[in-house]
Amino acid sequence: MTKHNFKILFVQAKNRTNKKNQSPLYCRITLNGIRKQFATGIQIEASNWDNKSQIILNLHKSAKLYNTQLDNIKSKLNKLYTILSMEESSFTIDDLYNKYLGKEIKKKEKVLSYYKQYLSKIKKLVGLEIKANTYDKFEYVGKHLEAFLKWKFKKTDFPLEELSLQFLDDFDYYLKTEKKQSQITINKTIQRFRTPIKKAISEGYLDRDPFILHKTKTVRKTIIFLTNEELKSLENLKLKQKRLSLIQDLFIFCCYTGLAFNEMTSLEKKHILMGFDGMNWIQMKREKTQRQISIPILPIAQDIIDKYTSNKELLFPKISNQKFNSYLKEIAAIAGIEKNLTHHIARKTFASTVLLYNDVPMEIVSELLGHSNMTITQESYGKVVQKKVSEVMGRLKLKINQQQKK
Repeated sequence: MTKHNFKILFVQAKNRTNKKNQSPLYCRITLNGIRKQFATGIQIEASNWDNKSQIILNLHKSAKLYNTQLDNIKSKLNKLYTILSMEESSFTIDDLYNKYLGKEIKKKEKVLSYYKQYLSKIKKLVGLEIKANTYDKFEYVGKHLEAFLKWKFKKTDFPLEELSLQFLDDFDYYLKTEKKQSQITINKTIQRFRTPIKKAISEGYLDRDPFILHKTKTVRKTIIFLTNEELKSLENLKLKQKRLSLIQDLFIFCCYTGLAFNEMTSLEKKHILMGFDGMNWIQMKREKTQRQISIPILPIAQDIIDKYTSNKELLFPKISNQKFNSYLKEIAAIAGIEKNLTHHIARKTFASTVLLYNDVPMEIVSELLGHSNMTITQESYGKVVQKKVSEVMGRLKLKINQQQKK
């Protein structure tokens, strides 16, 4: 049983005396130095109140009734205090008062415990609303959070109501120095951690967002993609090994469609539909955003589809992402491409070399990539556009100089 400094005192507000020379009697409760006062509903003359004995004198006609009422208030408060003190969780003076009023006290939650409850809920949504790998990412955050609490506080958990901006800053520092995460990964980790915290606010466990002043640290990421020359070099490369030839075809296919790895490996015949323009289009949902995408199939991509068409519904042979990227490194070495090729570079090449460098507007690029909003596209490929503008202006400058010399 937890011990507290708890007192109950009845006080008369003499400064609020009415025309009948009566003033209200209040009950003042004090818990660990914090006070709360509420009206008892009793109004009496000051001469009938014995403050030292905490009773209404018998001179008053309703003394017996009123004293019984005060005893009941005091008895109820002491009983509720005893019950709350015997519980493991801490409580405040507001909790005691709410209990007195018959209101349900919101259970005191802790950060890791609440996060694990959130994990249990979203696990049931796997396959219904979220992907298994999305759940896995949230589970990893939970493991990092658990390790952080032991590292920082030497505790297994932390009071949810005590969360502050400093907690998030310390978590950021821990992920960077102890887990050696990049800033991009840290931003994603904190973004996922904040998701259940926002839910806790909506459920009344927190009366405000403790992280409202948190600003995500901006990361300027260089977009790596194949130049037109490198792409053509890869297209013209003759490979004898079937495993490498397959990866070469699939990588080039994605350079002209912008499909992510999971979209490429799950592409089926039903996703290829004839469009209003007489061209074949890829129509499917992006796994990451669940947005519907429609991509016109360019001739090179269509040739690769035709090459692998079979009786199977799945268009291309299955392969793991790890093997795909491993084989790409062999192909890059053979082709003399010094960039660290991964499947994702094909998507970047589609956006940059195939689309933007051929004057396709940014809003169309955003639509073809299946981005959830234009801002993502602009932040990612703004520098690519600047580079193209620079090249065009460079040619214009050269042309003007030549004209001036004539």
